[in-house]
Amino acid sequence: MMTKLQLYRVAFGGYMTNVLIWGIGGRMGKTLYDCLNKNENTNVIGGVDKFANQKDFSVPVFNSISDINVKADVIIDFSRAEALYDILPYAKENKIPVVLCTTGYSELDLDYINEMSKEIPLFKSSNMSIGINLLIDLVRKATALLGENFDIELIEQHHNMKVDSPSGTALSIADAIKEEMNNTLEYKFGRQDNNERRKKNELGIHAVRGGTVVGKHEVLFLGNDEVITIKHEASSKAVFAEGAVKASIFISSIKTPGIYNMNDLIKATK
Repeated sequence: MMTKLQLYRVAFGGYMTNVLIWGIGGRMGKTLYDCLNKNENTNVIGGVDKFANQKDFSVPVFNSISDINVKADVIIDFSRAEALYDILPYAKENKIPVVLCTTGYSELDLDYINEMSKEIPLFKSSNMSIGINLLIDLVRKATALLGENFDIELIEQHHNMKVDSPSGTALSIADAIKEEMNNTLEYKFGRQDNNERRKKNELGIHAVRGGTVVGKHEVLFLGNDEVITIKHEASSKAVFAEGAVKASIFISSIKTPGIYNMNDLIKATK
């Protein structure tokens, strides 16, 4: 029996989703490649990565956008923020939806994504894990109940190779908290720059980098005589890759331009 997600894909006129992986040679790219190959509804038709070794893959790996000679149903990007300016014009020209899994976007990048979403369907999530999106929902509920009387601090941990800090996921969690507090909170990134008491309207955000930590996010609600902690820890990059696989099947069925996210996917598969 097919899952609801598979039925959703079939209902929109197809079954096999042909995927082009941008950043196929990276650690997440390789993990995604393996996950896509194990899924009966997806087919990797190529990758783009000038640093990748062709011998590691059974599909063509292109050095640049000008070398691509395959037709994809969807592009999944697990590279770097600056790749946007190659990926999105190519996707627009070829009418291909894109799953953006990269973090570390600047305000200028986000404006560009919003502008291009008027032309093609884009799936954007700072974290592709279903569990993280559940955490964000729980944090929203906790903030609505506790926010006025509790201090809120956010701690994120990642491996020592991660470039952006704080993580895009941490910022998404922070944004959800801030929204629940009617945008009255101010972000405080660490506390090494001054010596003063914590302000009531602060939302502390702290980044830890080291070892091989895949990803851990904790939100602490600190009140008088009690602390409530909501946390999520990923022990393997596969959880993010699996989410990207589901997102690729979902967005390849979407014909209307716009920005879609994990909540849209979850609603479509209920």
